[in-house]
Amino acid sequence: MQKLFYGNTPSWPRRATRIAVWLLALVVVLVLCTLTGLRIAAQYREQLADGQGVPPNGHFVTSGDVKLFVQESGPANGVPVVFIPGTGAWSETWRNTLDALAAKGYRCIALDLPPFGYSQRPADHDYSTPRQALRILGLLDALGIHDAILVGHSFGSRATMQVALSSPQRVRALVLVDAALAVDAAPHADAQVPWPLRWSPLRSTLIASTVTNPLLTHFFLEQFTTRHEVLTPARVDLYRQPFARQGTTEAFGRWAMQFGEPTSGLLSADPAAYRKADIPTLLVWGERDTVTPLAQGRHLATLLPRANLQILPDAGHIPQIETPVSFNAALLAFLGKL
Repeated sequence: MQKLFYGNTPSWPRRATRIAVWLLALVVVLVLCTLTGLRIAAQYREQLADGQGVPPNGHFVTSGDVKLFVQESGPANGVPVVFIPGTGAWSETWRNTLDALAAKGYRCIALDLPPFGYSQRPADHDYSTPRQALRILGLLDALGIHDAILVGHSFGSRATMQVALSSPQRVRALVLVDAALAVDAAPHADAQVPWPLRWSPLRSTLIASTVTNPLLTHFFLEQFTTRHEVLTPARVDLYRQPFARQGTTEAFGRWAMQFGEPTSGLLSADPAAYRKADIPTLLVWGERDTVTPLAQGRHLATLLPRANLQILPDAGHIPQIETPVSFNAALLAFLGKL
């Protein structure tokens, strides 16, 4: 009996440990299989070549190293207003505002800032703020526009602000919508890239499982909005639409590698540069924004000498789709005073 229980038969603690190890291994295998499946699904999903599937009312404009996809509304001789979308968004997400301003005689120009939307992605994969700013300036040159009103949302505000501070003569006025600006952040010389993003296969797998996974688009939009009722199936599908482009997951991953780019030397991150900006500026902020909280908007208003802060109640991080009537009214009122 003693040999039976203590010689050949494992004790219960040892059995429990073995079972736990096998279960953990099984979970790891299932997770890896799921992630691999999602990566493969992304490859099959991303089939549209450059230029395919774009809205028929848009066109491409060569700007420096890329061809930007642009949508225009309003009279050609109207005051130009250029819209720069934020992370994951594209020109069509501005549609309500484009139509509202075009009806008032403004020349509205919405662009897709690569790697998002339908714009060509740069061969050198450079998505840095200075390079994005040069693409915006290149668009103005290509369209024969000397100066324009720039409207930048969220992360798109970084390139927008870089243009305003580096080439103020090209900016008639500035509108920043829930701007994601690294102002007053501690400068660093080296970007701190999270380790999972440094290995391309793992990076692509993570992006395919989350950001470019169409099953999660609604979930992510909920994190950026307060009024979830605006997230209709049609609107969610609109955000998903460009995800069908070839190489979307890979391009998003390369952009994410530069998300924490060095801030040293960037005008868009220099408070002193803001204090010298002599540009009429409207700051539009959702009162319930949890991504770039209202406190950031208030602080920005103290830095820009000609800034006016317009707070939109019951709006989150994307007020142009959450409260479009109030957003358009605030924008038109500002433009009417210029």
